[in-house]
Amino acid sequence: MSVFATKTDQALRLRLVTTDALDAVLSGLSEAVRPLAANFKAKPGDMALLPADGDVDALLGLGAGDDVFALGAAAMRLPEGDWAIEALPAGFDPTLTAIAWGMGAYQFTRYKSASRAPARLVLPDGADAGEAERVVDAAVLTRDLVNTPADAMGPEGLEAAFRALAERHGADVRVTAGEALIEENYPMIHAVGRAAGEAPRLLELEWGDQKHPRIALVGKGVCFDSGGLDLKAAQFMRLMKKDMGGAANAMGLAHMIMDAKLPVRLHLLIPAVENAVSAGAFRPGDILSSRQGLTVEIDNTDAEGRLVLGDALTRACEDAPELLLDFATLTGAARVALGPEVMPFYTDDDALAEAISEGAQKVKDPVWRMPLWDNYAKMLDSKVADIVNGAASPFAGSITAALFLKRFAGETRWAHFDIFAWNPSARPGHPEGGEIQAVRGVYQFIRDAYPH
Repeated sequence: MSVFATKTDQALRLRLVTTDALDAVLSGLSEAVRPLAANFKAKPGDMALLPADGDVDALLGLGAGDDVFALGAAAMRLPEGDWAIEALPAGFDPTLTAIAWGMGAYQFTRYKSASRAPARLVLPDGADAGEAERVVDAAVLTRDLVNTPADAMGPEGLEAAFRALAERHGADVRVTAGEALIEENYPMIHAVGRAAGEAPRLLELEWGDQKHPRIALVGKGVCFDSGGLDLKAAQFMRLMKKDMGGAANAMGLAHMIMDAKLPVRLHLLIPAVENAVSAGAFRPGDILSSRQGLTVEIDNTDAEGRLVLGDALTRACEDAPELLLDFATLTGAARVALGPEVMPFYTDDDALAEAISEGAQKVKDPVWRMPLWDNYAKMLDSKVADIVNGAASPFAGSITAALFLKRFAGETRWAHFDIFAWNPSARPGHPEGGEIQAVRGVYQFIRDAYPH
């Protein structure tokens, strides 16, 4: 059910209030209604219902008025029904306003019924309904994939979701699974996933006109990460259903690109594995070959995401895309550096970094460029192989992980996103749980770079 409504005279009226305008708004209320707003401070997400007022039915706080996602609180806090915003503040984009509302309406209902129906937004003048629906659909897809536990979203479940996405958009799918990974030279994907009950696999989607510019998206699909033989402690394993958050976000981005019918030739690659423990598990000290030909010494089996990405990046580069982007819940170091809301990304291409940052800023999807500091590459030196999968030093963990991936991206125009894919606590527009991160901004960048 859509969270958007068409214009009607019956819609309830919502007034958006910044803290600067609070006193003027309250003084303008009738004496009978003003007590209903006694606790309303106009902080982001604050709400006051005014059923007896003649001009407006509810107030919604925006704080300083610089974050459109404060509107995300409205869908699940306002009473059910259709609501029309009285006026948008200066600088609020109508389409992004609708997206914020829609993202705040999300509920994960696979195992538990919805608590209520969301309030519906009458689209503001100038809003692009198709674009708003497209981005909200991508957020729902991404969040649902991340929130689904690994017993239902293992490599087989992720493949089923991948095929459903491809069928929805008329895309072609190729799957290389199990021992075929060895036969077709994806040794690192096979090694990471071979200990699990469900076979590892590489999922590939192709869509679009072959005459259009080719872009490749790679998403880390570690459907559950026990840490392997370097077993995680319980408190760090609890959320490892989300270790396929890179795959979920890449699929959300692919949906937006295909639904918008952007003039690109899209190649989406998801290495889908479970990093499990059994007699067949790969071990610390093992030396793996890779599709690219580099040998990789295993320092820690819990640094597995970069291994499966390495083979997938190599495969993507073989078709010479003009743009290669990867998304991965790769390191805890990224969270230490930037927290759960700002996503670091890496690229050696200054123009690409600037374009990505501009796209992210347009749609309020915070990212931050981090340095691919080549002096740290020596931390990945191995005495017995071409490279080691994890630096012995505790320093610069997100940077060294990116430098590892860089070895497999070659000379392709490339950027890597070390995302979290999770909201540890709810805030307006961003409910607790799985999250779409960085890819709304990347989608905006791709829309700008490849216009119709």
